Amino acid sequence: MTMMRRAAAAALGTALAAALNLTAAHAVTPADGGTAVKNAPLTAPVPVSAPAPAQAPAPAPGLDEGWQGDGLSLSPAENNAVEEFLSKARRTEAVISPRLRNIARLSNAELAGFDQRLKSPDSLKRKVATSLVDHPGQNIDQALAGIGDSLRYTFQWPTDRYTDGVTLAARFVSAWQGPAVRWKNTWGSKTGYKGINTNWDESSTPHRFEIQFHTPESRDAAVSTHRLYEEQRLPSTSPERARELQWQMDEIFGAVPVPAGAAQLAAP
Repeated sequence: MTMMRRAAAAALGTALAAALNLTAAHAVTPADGGTAVKNAPLTAPVPVSAPAPAQAPAPAPGLDEGWQGDGLSLSPAENNAVEEFLSKARRTEAVISPRLRNIARLSNAELAGFDQRLKSPDSLKRKVATSLVDHPGQNIDQALAGIGDSLRYTFQWPTDRYTDGVTLAARFVSAWQGPAVRWKNTWGSKTGYKGINTNWDESSTPHRFEIQFHTPESRDAAVSTHRLYEEQRLPSTSPERARELQWQMDEIFGAVPVPAGAAQLAAP
């Protein structure tokens, strides 16, 4: 960033602690049916009450119930553990969403796909069951410890503002939550996924959550390849089909413009 941008970032950082203790008033007026939150220009956040959780906690299933899907399964005890994990994700959502909305405003980001911030029960159970198959001897607690995206957010900027936006937003999140526990930047990869995926720990619940940093083009590619990715990672997918799916994903991500300086972005 230029000296002027560094000075601006430093000034915003000074006000971060106060800003994060407020929640922002957002008008949700998406053009695509309510899947995105547009953020106002950089302004002081307006305090409002914390939003309700994205969905009401569902009652835990009876201990005599398990789960099955796509040739995978969870025992009754495993299924119950995943339901408890989902309940913790919902509690964490109520704590962190207001502050992340503030950070989005401060960094002039769009929170894309905000309505899908909680992973669906079936999707999470499929992921956990796949992990148990892929790692024989792994128990349910170990499988759940490896889940970082039960609660996930996407910060998005146009290509020409992406690098500065990520730098500023990541500094804000780090000042609030501490260092990222995972920072995966694939903008420099010749093939495959393009974007930055990060994980952070919310200590009050405690629970791990994900923040993805995207451009509109890279997020569109991620959304359009999600079904291909899900099929590729199923244990029933043959090696030949997995290679075909990877080729299709590489073609889609290969068309995504790479923002200047994005490949060098590192955790603050």
